[in-house]
Amino acid sequence: MKRLNGWQGNALRVWGLMALLAIAVFFLTRAVLLAHSVVSSQQPLSGLLSALALGSLRDIPVVAMIAAPWALFELLFNAKWRNRLRWPLFALYVFTLFFVAISEAIFWDEFSVRFNFIALDYLVFTTEVIGNIRQSYPVGKIIAALLALTLLVVWLLRRPIQRAGLVESSRMGQLPWVAAMMLGFGVLAYQQLAPEFSSNSFANELADNGWRSFLSAARQNRLDYRQFYASRPDAEVMADLQRLSGQGRIRVSRPPLQAVAYQPAIQTAHQPSRQPNVVVVMMESMSAEFMETFGNKQRITPNLDRLAKEGMLFANLYATGTRTVRGLEALSAALPPQPGAAVVRWPNIRNLNTLGSTLAERGWTPHFIYGGYGMFDNMNSYFESQSYRVTDRRAFKDGLVKFENVWGVADEHLFDQVLIEMDKDAASGKPFFMHVMTTSNHRPFTYPDGRIDIPSPAKREGGVKYADYAIGRFIEQAQQKPWFDNTIFLFVADHCAASAGKSKIPVYRYHIPAIVYAPKIISPQRVDTLASQIDLAPTLLSMLGLAAEEHFVGRDILSMAPEDGRALLSTYQNLGYLKGDVMTVLQPKRKIETFRISDNGQEAQLIANDPKLTNEAIAYFQGAALLMESHGQDGSRR
Repeated sequence: MKRLNGWQGNALRVWGLMALLAIAVFFLTRAVLLAHSVVSSQQPLSGLLSALALGSLRDIPVVAMIAAPWALFELLFNAKWRNRLRWPLFALYVFTLFFVAISEAIFWDEFSVRFNFIALDYLVFTTEVIGNIRQSYPVGKIIAALLALTLLVVWLLRRPIQRAGLVESSRMGQLPWVAAMMLGFGVLAYQQLAPEFSSNSFANELADNGWRSFLSAARQNRLDYRQFYASRPDAEVMADLQRLSGQGRIRVSRPPLQAVAYQPAIQTAHQPSRQPNVVVVMMESMSAEFMETFGNKQRITPNLDRLAKEGMLFANLYATGTRTVRGLEALSAALPPQPGAAVVRWPNIRNLNTLGSTLAERGWTPHFIYGGYGMFDNMNSYFESQSYRVTDRRAFKDGLVKFENVWGVADEHLFDQVLIEMDKDAASGKPFFMHVMTTSNHRPFTYPDGRIDIPSPAKREGGVKYADYAIGRFIEQAQQKPWFDNTIFLFVADHCAASAGKSKIPVYRYHIPAIVYAPKIISPQRVDTLASQIDLAPTLLSMLGLAAEEHFVGRDILSMAPEDGRALLSTYQNLGYLKGDVMTVLQPKRKIETFRISDNGQEAQLIANDPKLTNEAIAYFQGAALLMESHGQDGSRR
């Protein structure tokens, strides 16, 4: 009887009430996210209902741990302090549950996933993230509503909580029960894996729990390839990677800089007399689907569509990931994506073989110019460590910037600064290489008034159209410069505007535009070979006659046979190898799945694994991991 009274003691009763409250909040959160998926992403309701039920079961160990401090509170404090602290702590607990739920809804609206490593990274960059939220959502009203709802819940539950806390029994008698239950639920919560029970990624994400997924991301921000993924003997992998990349020797470490004479390889009616300048513009979130060239009817990219007709359009090119750092990694170092954090985010990563270092050996001056603060995502540190000259919003010319938001200056002002830097280098007589990263096509989608016919602030269409306007203005101004005729421009997206889809890696969410524009050097043409972001650096170098010296994993798109075309895609954990209409996906726990991709890239049908494609996929991803390991052994990484 004494043991029964201990079971019914105040610690376990209060703990149980707090757990039930958390379960209710989690259920409502999941229901809201489900409704959003159905309404905004056109997901079938029937395919998501099972996630609602499974997710509720998976919530149990999580809520048990979230509520566990209440059991300790009732056990460790005497009646006097329990009565004093119970209500303010309860109000804080309720507010935290609601605040996290709203945060999940905002994160889902942006990424269509539960909290992951992006959310973890955003905690580091609070200025940009909090500023973005404040400029995108009515934060004051949301907080006020949460406070009001918190007070209402506290008032409604005051009597059940008070009755639970009034039960007095041997607190020491309850301690074994509390300790045993906390240990059991803690083990369950820790061992719970990402709930992939469906081929629909929306269903998998809905069945997860945001608290659990956040802690999981904190534990696994970096993944060792050979520990988690299917592998082959290292020698075989490197031999295959050399064959697939077309290189007799691949390197990721930069050799000592040495002067090398320039030998032009571009054969046109207007052969350049000296090294062409190179300007790479990475456009924030510029999905191919926004362009009329790829079927869009909104007419929001007239300048990019014109450049696509007048330049060289790579019409079948895919991003390596869903974040800016993935695009920067792919275009600067031509590296296949690594599981976990992108190389740009790795600490103390120095002396990589990059597009900038290869050009620097031959007389170009490499720059990285960003419209935001380059400390975000470690961009400044990464590019400075690769010997780029870095300019971010802190170094822009005084008085130049007339409009900015939390993510950066308006794209037109970014390009004004780029023109200043280009004029400086041109005056010195040296060719320049500019890697430019834009910011305007990003929530909160604000930009200067009077530029386009969509008022600011706007939705995505406004951000896209303004970004396109800024590019058109940039080209118009560049055309007036004496160096324009001898300059090659590459316009390419860093990633798509959205990443969610029904499949593990929704291929259509990775399709990006890439346009080489140099009317006096490059003839207009369309290239339909399937290609990856990692192929753009070798392709540019090939255009400049430097193909034999670059030693990158990526390949020159223009020299690839169409049947050899392939793309490398990734999420945080899944690594995809797309060849033709077949995608091989390497996953943690050495799992391999193969899918037949529909013509529009939106559907993926599970098929038997193809040994040849599996080996090629492993060669790319394991090979890249081996290259980075050897780079670290050279003392360049740590």
